[in-house]
Amino acid sequence: MPSPAGLYLRILSHPALSRVCGWAADARIPGPVLRAAIAAYVRVYGVDLAEAAQPVRSFRTFDEFFTRRLRPGARAVNPRSDVIASPCDARVHTRGPVPEDGRLEQIKGRTCVLADLLGDGGRAEAFRGGSQATLYLSPAMYHRVHWPVDARVEGWRRIPGRLYPVNALAVRHVDRLFTVNRRVVIDLDGAGFGPLTLVMVGATNVGRIELSFEGRGGGGSDPTAPIAVRRGGDLGAFHLGSTVVLLAADPRLVWTGPEAGDLVKMGQALWRRA
Repeated sequence: MPSPAGLYLRILSHPALSRVCGWAADARIPGPVLRAAIAAYVRVYGVDLAEAAQPVRSFRTFDEFFTRRLRPGARAVNPRSDVIASPCDARVHTRGPVPEDGRLEQIKGRTCVLADLLGDGGRAEAFRGGSQATLYLSPAMYHRVHWPVDARVEGWRRIPGRLYPVNALAVRHVDRLFTVNRRVVIDLDGAGFGPLTLVMVGATNVGRIELSFEGRGGGGSDPTAPIAVRRGGDLGAFHLGSTVVLLAADPRLVWTGPEAGDLVKMGQALWRRA
């Protein structure tokens, strides 16, 4: 018998709820109503609109506001070739080595199997003994995701699933949370780093995960034509927020980013190659 919290989360995770929220976020509503809704959201979550590339009056839908781009110079991307940069603004949820048994800690006492998260047991093997960081994007944050290094996109896959929240309540109560939620897995060959994989984990109200490179060849359409990408370039966006899991196979990496529980900005160094 599920607990009251588990039952509540199960109801929230139904994709139909996220579809309704997505429809509302995409709706063209009168400007004064939309601006009032955005103003309320900004007050509740403490959004810094000074960083936005566009003024509030230019947004036609709530989703355009949520996936807003930043003004030039709002983020400094670490240019060092021996550094893996943060792909997003986030709070560091966990960070550390990938255990040899291939189980990532979701929270103390709860783990998920890396092969299940990636949907590819062979790819998961590359990261045993490597490094991982789980980065949580709160509602207040910038929700576009960027490339952490210069790399080639070797492939990507969309994995269907539920849409549980990824907040502290869900992390405590939902077993294998990241492996049951809808997600996109992007496999990279990082210049000087070897295999990296970035997982964009969906959550309640995240009906869509946008990929800026989709349709350009590689992975989903032509595996023989990898896509070259540049550190700090636009990877995609969450349409209403979630979590990124970043995996690196290089055994020489030393963590230089913020500690678990602290904030990190897109472009800030996470690891340095020793």
